[in-house]
Amino acid sequence: MRKGRVEPRRPKDQFPVRIQWDPERDLHLDKLPYRSIQIGLGKEAVNLYVTQWIRGITDVTPLAHEIHALVEAGKLDEARVRLPVERVY
Repeated sequence: MRKGRVEPRRPKDQFPVRIQWDPERDLHLDKLPYRSIQIGLGKEAVNLYVTQWIRGITDVTPLAHEIHALVEAGKLDEARVRLPVERVY
């Protein structure tokens, strides 16, 4: 791209995968000083995702409710120890 020239935007559906940076949040949903990658899948990638890439699904709804209740009760230390471990890739 030449200096001062803006490339035209292409429609999102031309890309099988879209990446954007979103703010990470704490237990009160306040923004943290770092961001995480959010990955959006287009039709082609979704098909691969559901037919080939998924290795397992775990329903964490009960855990999320438990953590939320602890946060609401002001028991942040108890809530933090129940958060799933996040690995850096």
